[in-house]
Amino acid sequence: MNQEYIIPDAWSIIEEGWKPSQVESSESLFSIGNGAMGQRANFEEKYTGDSFQGSYVAGVYYPDKTRVGWWKNGYPEYFAKVLNAPNFIGIDVFVDGIELDLATVQEVTHYRRELHMKEGWYERSFTAHFSDDKAIKVVARRFMSLEIDELAVINYQVTAVKGGMSISFQPYIDAGITNEDTNWDDAFWEIEELVSDDHQGFVRSRTNKTNFYVATYMQSELIKNGVHVQYAVPFDQTDTVIRHQAAGYIAQGDSLTLRKYAGYTSSLNQEQANLFLVAKSVLQKATALGYESLLKLQLDSWAQIWAMADISIDGDLKAQQGIRFNIFQLNQTYSGKDSRLNIGPKGFTGEKYGGSTYWDTEAYCIPFYMATKDQQVARNLLRYRYEQLDKAVENAGKLGFSSGAALYPMVTMNGEESHNEWEITFEEIHRNGAMVYAIYNYVKYTGDYSYIPEMGLEVMIAIAKFWQQRATYSQRAKKYMILGVTGPNEYENNVNNNWYTNYLAKWCIHYTIENIHKVKESHPADYDRIRSKTNLTDLQIGAWKEVADNMYEPFDEELGIYLQQDGFLDKEIIPVNDLPKQNRPINQKWSWDRILRSCYIKQADVLQCFYFFEDHFTKEQLAKHFDFYEPLTVHESSLSPCVHGIQATKLDRLDQAYEFYLRTSRLDLDDYNKEVEEGCHITSMAGTWMSIVEGFGGLQIIDDKPSFTTKLPQQWKGFSFKINFRNQILYVKVSKTGAKVTLEGKHDQDIILNGEHITLEPQRVNV
Repeated sequence: MNQEYIIPDAWSIIEEGWKPSQVESSESLFSIGNGAMGQRANFEEKYTGDSFQGSYVAGVYYPDKTRVGWWKNGYPEYFAKVLNAPNFIGIDVFVDGIELDLATVQEVTHYRRELHMKEGWYERSFTAHFSDDKAIKVVARRFMSLEIDELAVINYQVTAVKGGMSISFQPYIDAGITNEDTNWDDAFWEIEELVSDDHQGFVRSRTNKTNFYVATYMQSELIKNGVHVQYAVPFDQTDTVIRHQAAGYIAQGDSLTLRKYAGYTSSLNQEQANLFLVAKSVLQKATALGYESLLKLQLDSWAQIWAMADISIDGDLKAQQGIRFNIFQLNQTYSGKDSRLNIGPKGFTGEKYGGSTYWDTEAYCIPFYMATKDQQVARNLLRYRYEQLDKAVENAGKLGFSSGAALYPMVTMNGEESHNEWEITFEEIHRNGAMVYAIYNYVKYTGDYSYIPEMGLEVMIAIAKFWQQRATYSQRAKKYMILGVTGPNEYENNVNNNWYTNYLAKWCIHYTIENIHKVKESHPADYDRIRSKTNLTDLQIGAWKEVADNMYEPFDEELGIYLQQDGFLDKEIIPVNDLPKQNRPINQKWSWDRILRSCYIKQADVLQCFYFFEDHFTKEQLAKHFDFYEPLTVHESSLSPCVHGIQATKLDRLDQAYEFYLRTSRLDLDDYNKEVEEGCHITSMAGTWMSIVEGFGGLQIIDDKPSFTTKLPQQWKGFSFKINFRNQILYVKVSKTGAKVTLEGKHDQDIILNGEHITLEPQRVNV
């Protein structure tokens, strides 16, 4: 049974009713961020019930030493982890000297949370009853500024509902925090300095090993019934906490509000010696603007995002809420401003996966940012990998590869591999192909070929060198094979000739050779530089081509399908529908040994290749492979439903596609995997966007033109979306009467709409 406590709403995530069992799940779902920092939706006031505390600063991490029972040559020395940063949201509240704690008060009524996605703020409200004749109403709103990305704002209002009372607020910064996800219980932070200056407080902390410096800061204001109140600031300071105090008396019906401006400044962006000065400057700007103006800027910033990124669905409230939640979280996680940053699978919503970068970015996220922002944002994501090429070469060298061969990490913060499960670290090498596919996808979509001679070709050459060295020539088969791998289906480890990996390796080499020739012809100076830098020879290119031209592809003639790996048909083939329900999910109910011997597939594997290279295969081939592999897929990866949904749409199986869409869009809201308390699945949210734009919208780039093959689920009356195609905006609207495309731009645009070639003029609608 999936959770169903989130109230359907087109623009908000809403929870009503006090249930302590939901607190940790809601802390994930109501998370907020601005690309530079983010936090789980923890309570401002003290809470002694179960809670998963988490605040995070983009790009700040700790190398947590690897913990394994048996060390193997090539293991990374550490797992890079995003750090739970000092807590700046804390506001202890006392009512006539009694501390507010929802776990201990007499009763909690009218409890409500709302994450207002359209305007970018989060609010929690409730009535706390201390006794039969004493109760307060609390309304706490906070947001992380998109305009000033080192600033968060909290407006914490207490109203006397029953009786008059004295209220004491104690805003604080707590730097004595730990990560829930730690291997050795190491101290990740050292606290270097605490300073309290009138209404302001500052803590400077330094990460151990990586030596990131972060200043956490706060400043508070007190408002009674809408009027600012002057107050002294007695404070208490320990080795880890700065605490201020603001107090006042309110009669029944009166309100007292603590307004807190807080945030982080980091040595990632500022000089270490200036962190407190920068924080003071942010506070000066924030207080000069004031709460209302900052909130207005927040609304304006989100309005600009939604003007481009929104997907509207008519007639299906849960589907609408799902896609907007996904789009909202993606924009909270990554803004595209800084090429040193990337997208972690949990974003700012939790610590699982270490907050590191996976191949999810290249395979799933780049299309979203490319189409809803501009090509520079996608280029920054590609630059991230280019700037870490030396580390990828180093990673490959540790495993015995040479001559500049590169193996990009499965998990990373700075380009070094930091994943320590052997079947992932050593074997899930298909991630290398995702790097090249992202370059191909970027150039195809944006038309910006300049990235390849400037940066991309060096990456492609290093990866081609890897594939050539990783392949093994089989004298028996007279073919090159790739042995001992794990494909996208992580429920098979150490298999031979995963078809997706082999096909991707072959394609990578051919694409690299094609672009070597193209750069040589059109960018000779870049070609000479790259050839010299990479020590590229014609002999090497010939060796790569030999491998690609003779790559083995496991295929069963009787079934007419590519095999997921050599031994796949030796397994007992039992469809998922024939599995007893008590065995699901198998990753929680079965031993790993049993999973590995089974035919069950975690996520798209063979079908991932059909998704990437749909123009390489016929619709009949897709149908045959979909019909064989999807019934064996348990979809226990967040990345699985979106790919299958897109392919079901292309096969005109719209009811199935709709079910996949609902599952991917509401994966966290309905907690399909029973793990949302650990954080949201941010990177799969980009797949949700693709399931509409590439699935129901049918977006492809054909002959350098955007093509739309639109299909409308019967559950919807219509849907619409925008894409930024080469600096012109295409607005696609689909209804039961057909599809229309509007062009916002400066020059005509050729498109294909449901098979018809059309030339759009700016602001004219095709009817």
